[in-house]
Amino acid sequence: MWWLTRDAVAVGASDRPVDPVAAGTWGLGRVVALEEPRLSGGLIDLPAELDERAVRRVCGVLAGGVEDQVAVRSSGVFGRRLVRASGDPVRREFRFAGTVLVTGGTGALGGRVAQWAAGVGAEHLVLTSRRGEDAPGATELVERLRERGVRVTVAACDVADRAAVAGLLDGLAAAGDPVRAVVHAAGVGRLNPLRAVTTDELADVVSGKIAGARHLDELLDPEPLELVVYFSSIAATWGVGDHGAYAAGNAFLDAWAQSRPAGRARVVSVDWGPWAGGGMVSADHAAAMSRRGVTLLDREPALAALRAAIEGDGTVLTVADVDWARFAPVFAAARPRPLIADLPEVATPAGASDPADTGGTETFAALRKRLADLTTTEQNRLLVDLIRAAAAEVIGHDSPYALDADRPFRDLGFDSLTAVELRGRLARLTGLAPASSVVFDYPTPQALAEHLRAQLVDEASAGELPTGEELDRLEEALALRERDDLGRVRITMRLQRLLERLGADEPDEPAGDVADRLRTASNQELFDLLDRDLGLS
Repeated sequence: MWWLTRDAVAVGASDRPVDPVAAGTWGLGRVVALEEPRLSGGLIDLPAELDERAVRRVCGVLAGGVEDQVAVRSSGVFGRRLVRASGDPVRREFRFAGTVLVTGGTGALGGRVAQWAAGVGAEHLVLTSRRGEDAPGATELVERLRERGVRVTVAACDVADRAAVAGLLDGLAAAGDPVRAVVHAAGVGRLNPLRAVTTDELADVVSGKIAGARHLDELLDPEPLELVVYFSSIAATWGVGDHGAYAAGNAFLDAWAQSRPAGRARVVSVDWGPWAGGGMVSADHAAAMSRRGVTLLDREPALAALRAAIEGDGTVLTVADVDWARFAPVFAAARPRPLIADLPEVATPAGASDPADTGGTETFAALRKRLADLTTTEQNRLLVDLIRAAAAEVIGHDSPYALDADRPFRDLGFDSLTAVELRGRLARLTGLAPASSVVFDYPTPQALAEHLRAQLVDEASAGELPTGEELDRLEEALALRERDDLGRVRITMRLQRLLERLGADEPDEPAGDVADRLRTASNQELFDLLDRDLGLS
């Protein structure tokens, strides 16, 4: 499936203005590429005029199978790439002044921004959220800000409600406090796989971002306004599993910033990686991201990056702490990801390791030994439990037994990143080297268990089958032992279980028939059976 848009991206200053709605579609499409790597083909932005030459170029992209985020223009075909910010010298020295509006200002992230703004010139901070003064921690935040000599107003205002935003801004203007700077940090962080997202949920998640940006743009007095900063997310940059709606809303913000006409106010959108110290990221989620190479941003470096973004010339920037040697193999495990291919750390990673790097020889040797003592049914059950336990750890689920053995990994919330993490865990537990796509090739715990069992049992038994002479010695040894000897009983039970397993693998022969055959068979017939079924004859 390919997504075709117009004006979702711009390839240069001469291109037409970006359409934020089309850009939101690209944000959604990037998450589809992660959650459904076998389904998604990519994103193609079409030129204004789709002539024969443009059609040929589109067909070339479809047939190429490499680039997955492409703009087709009359001048050629352009692939999207993540590149380092230029590091240009500061273009403007910035300090806040007058009234600064922070949407989502009582939240963990908005509160940090408010404290920073108080230290760089803000005289009056207006903090909005849906709950206003009733938001957790709002009272303590206000006290800290007022101790720094800043006036603080906390308003219960849903920025998705146009009338509420209009009332707030009109009241500030009437009081002689026109807004001179805005940090739009409001957002709804509800996460869900795209297959489970409803239209109502999608609307709720994007409303704070999209409707809030629209209402502020329409209702703010442009004359005193000096700065507008949109807080976006890396979900809009490269996609994040379970963030489809969130990525769409933030991609809209990025394009909205790009589409604003040149004016007095500086407009910038920052795609943030996750911040440390609260916010939308739980401890379990933070640990999972760290394993994949994305580290939480510390407050001071993040705020320094924010100031650099404001003082520079870029309109959309991404700020994240990424270990590319860890992140790139996971990100590109299910399919190539040209987006990051040109980063120096990705092209020549230092110290990169395979996420499926195996270890713990004693662990998987014990697993194979245990499997050798079990029936086929017991082997499958053991491996299903092992897979469910590993999967629960990867997705942060409290109990592995809540994961249905026949439910697809995709429905459990797995995307290409978590699938690779599960593959790595299974490699360390089993000593195998599963393919990067193993979770997609065998899409349920039950199917994956059967696949792993076939490899583990075959490898455990390869080269270890007894010879005919060894079976002769076993028969002679058993004949010399007393019938009620404990060792004889144990060996007999093992042989019976072995024969049951061999019989269970015969699809056309009922288990009862096998038992009858064994009870009535002569010694020679039994050894002929062992020779044939164990591959000794």
